[in-house]
Amino acid sequence: MIPSPITNATPITYAGPLPETSDIVVIGGGVIGVCTALALAEQGHRVTLLEKGRIAGEQSSRNWGWIRQQARDPAELPIMIEAIAAWKALAARTNVDIGLRQTGVTYLAKNQRDMDGFAAWLPFAKAHGVDTEILSRSQTMARFPDMATPVIGAMTTQSDMRAEPWVAVPALAAIAARAGVNIIENCAVRTLDIAVGRIAGVVTEAGTIRTQSVVLAAGAWSSLFLRNHGVNIPQLSVRQNVAATGPMPDVGQGAASSNKVAFRRRLDGGYTIASPGAAELFIGPDAFRALPKYMPQLRADPFSQIYLPAAPRGFPDAWGTPRRWTGAEQSPFERMRILDPAPNPRDIKRLLRNFAAMFPGLPPVSLRATWAGMIDTMPDIVPIVDRCAEIPGLVIGTGMSGHGFGIGPGLGPVLAALVTGDAVRHDLTRFRSDRFSKGQRIRLGLTAA
Repeated sequence: MIPSPITNATPITYAGPLPETSDIVVIGGGVIGVCTALALAEQGHRVTLLEKGRIAGEQSSRNWGWIRQQARDPAELPIMIEAIAAWKALAARTNVDIGLRQTGVTYLAKNQRDMDGFAAWLPFAKAHGVDTEILSRSQTMARFPDMATPVIGAMTTQSDMRAEPWVAVPALAAIAARAGVNIIENCAVRTLDIAVGRIAGVVTEAGTIRTQSVVLAAGAWSSLFLRNHGVNIPQLSVRQNVAATGPMPDVGQGAASSNKVAFRRRLDGGYTIASPGAAELFIGPDAFRALPKYMPQLRADPFSQIYLPAAPRGFPDAWGTPRRWTGAEQSPFERMRILDPAPNPRDIKRLLRNFAAMFPGLPPVSLRATWAGMIDTMPDIVPIVDRCAEIPGLVIGTGMSGHGFGIGPGLGPVLAALVTGDAVRHDLTRFRSDRFSKGQRIRLGLTAA
């Protein structure tokens, strides 16, 4: 199985047709949108899922493939626990091997500060019955006997899982289609049709669908879409670079991360490797606008970002990207069907050196593929999961901050409940959109891997 994030060259699977009406429209064909649409269809609603490019074309096929409870923000943890069970149930509903394996996630500790951070999170795991353990140095080395990286211990959660994202999310979309979701790829939503102060439909490049309920799960594009309607959220997008090795000797079946490199075993015997920190931020208008909201994050970890000049043309926060358009005009979403950033070659070379130094006994590392993705992130590193106060009928699920792939099957039913008005089983206070209002203190979440 060659690692293959989805691109513009991927054939269209779902071509329509565009319905005149729909009970609910979901904007965005990533894991969050797909799982939300599936949950709604299984409740008996007529659901249309609209994707400007391809299902899982952006971060949902470009992530690391980790499905973890470990080190989640405490408010996310109950939803993530449900996601673990949901992943197992969904994997049983497809004849495609999505690579779902319960092989654990391990964070390696370089120093006592790391161990103290692990110890601080452990009570949350214990309170929810998650099997997280703190390992001594000798216990850690017993799990990774070929590792040369000096560590003083680790935190591990054996019930955490891994999967192949470019296979898994399209497989979930196929389940949704069989459940009755009308999926349409290559169909951008330009604007919302708003009448008498609430949603009356969505205006797409192919026509208008009448509906009173919309879920926005557009990932890195969500902020741009909302800004066109006068709704401002401090969401930015950062680039993460990923490399996939060819088949290699086994150095660990699960996923693990040091301070320099994160890795995950794949079904083909290779490893997907990435940097656990130093995401790359292209400076644009939104970055300047949102800077005050990100100051707590910058003060806490000033070297957590690498700052790059203007984003490539057409990116959500590029200087030349339009911020206003009408339903009669071509939108930025049609101009860039799939956000497909080129990986940073210097970062890829550094990743390979770090992985080789971590396991010096391995044969020379061969590259099978490289890619990059734009991660939608928030100032406090937790998402927005909320009804939009400014636009009745709109529900927002965005800013997953690198958390979306794993939590998607758990978050889909939550967003479905928000849009239908059903009871939500979880406390969503942490995810309210108004938490960034002037004067409110921003409380940082736990850094995700």
